[in-house]
Amino acid sequence: MVTEVRQRVTRERYGRRGTTKERVWVNRQLLLTGYEHLSVKERARFKATLAAEDPTNKIGAAWGVKERLRLLLAETDEHRIRHRLYEFYRDAAQADMPETTRLATTIETWWPAIHVALTMKVTNARTEGFNRIIKNTKRVACGFRNLKNYQRRILSTIALTRARRDAA
Repeated sequence: MVTEVRQRVTRERYGRRGTTKERVWVNRQLLLTGYEHLSVKERARFKATLAAEDPTNKIGAAWGVKERLRLLLAETDEHRIRHRLYEFYRDAAQADMPETTRLATTIETWWPAIHVALTMKVTNARTEGFNRIIKNTKRVACGFRNLKNYQRRILSTIALTRARRDAA
């Protein structure tokens, strides 16, 4: 979302894509890094970049929404989760950009699953990992005529590529 806003603002301001002439393009990775992970020098460069290249403060607002989302996803306490969710929606609405609205809509759509992941530490990552292995097996095999052989190939691939773990 931050990248889309940065690209849109650059196109609106210069009528073209970003180049090495623009500080916001050169320092684009700083926008994607969590603020607490930036060094003092990088924080100063980040602030100078926004001051020079973001006169409308759209990029800064998008970055703020991204940081609010990061704070929300780091919480585990129910009360603090509700508070952070409110702050995230508030900031996304105040930013009043299509990108932030779309992000807020996505979070709202997936909120039940996100809430479970935050409070109970339960995810579907293992299932997604198996689905990736199955898709790669099917792609590499270029099709199977026999369903049993397909199933055997999937199981043998999983057995060879995944470390043995007890069922979750």
